[in-house]
Amino acid sequence: MSKKNTFILLLILGVAFWGISFPVTKFSIGSFSQSTFLFYRFAVAALAITLIFFKNLRSISLSSVKAGVTLALPLAFGIHFQTLGLVKHTSASECSFIAGMSVVLVPLLKLVLYKTKIDLKTWLAGFVALSGLFVISITKEITFSTANLYVLTGTLGFAFYLIKVEYLARERNIVSSLIPMFWTVAFIMLVISLFDSTANWFPVKNEFWLGIIYCGLFSTAYVYSVSNISQNYISAEKVALIYLFEPVFAAIASFFIMNEGFSLRLVVGGSLILAATVLLEIKFRKIDLE
Repeated sequence: MSKKNTFILLLILGVAFWGISFPVTKFSIGSFSQSTFLFYRFAVAALAITLIFFKNLRSISLSSVKAGVTLALPLAFGIHFQTLGLVKHTSASECSFIAGMSVVLVPLLKLVLYKTKIDLKTWLAGFVALSGLFVISITKEITFSTANLYVLTGTLGFAFYLIKVEYLARERNIVSSLIPMFWTVAFIMLVISLFDSTANWFPVKNEFWLGIIYCGLFSTAYVYSVSNISQNYISAEKVALIYLFEPVFAAIASFFIMNEGFSLRLVVGGSLILAATVLLEIKFRKIDLE
């Protein structure tokens, strides 16, 4: 199996972890502050990545730190505003759909900011996948609200993060920037928490800490590390598309964890996202009409 296909499978596994984290987070965070939850989540992830890549500590240079900070800023920006949107009571379905718009925003930002030529197949796959996410997520019309604006702002930040990873992966060994990236995000979340009047630093609820451990190790340390390394072989557009499987895995996890049922919308929408993924892999040949 090629490295590209291996990392696609590892990334899909990561998106499964991410999908499972939705009911886990919903169950564990409760009424506690999301800022302290994000701080502990990234602190656990940073510690785990430091231990896993301990041998790489000596290879971390000033340029590695700069690269890590460069990635951390849009990542922290994106996660903070998307989570803030949820706190402001936008529905999970609307949040999922707006966050999924990164599959279109990534090629659009690459075209505008970097003048990168995007082929028709990529645009088509993006809109097919977004249509699938729409079928899964939206059961009524989307209303414009401050919460949705927060989520859209966060999605822009996350799309920019994926693009920065892709370009940095071409220039350097992205692994050396992982440790600085995670610790920088953790520090940013700590600063935000210090200014959060609702912050609860030591919740007594065991579920909160179990959620921190799961999200920190699997849906943060694993997902973002694999995602960053995979972009040596996979484009930012394809990574954004694979991320759209999150609500599918979230629904499966909710079925087992929270006894929620499946729906026809999930089957149809998931099939469209899968079709878009396959479409992006198909290599079309030009037909000579002469």
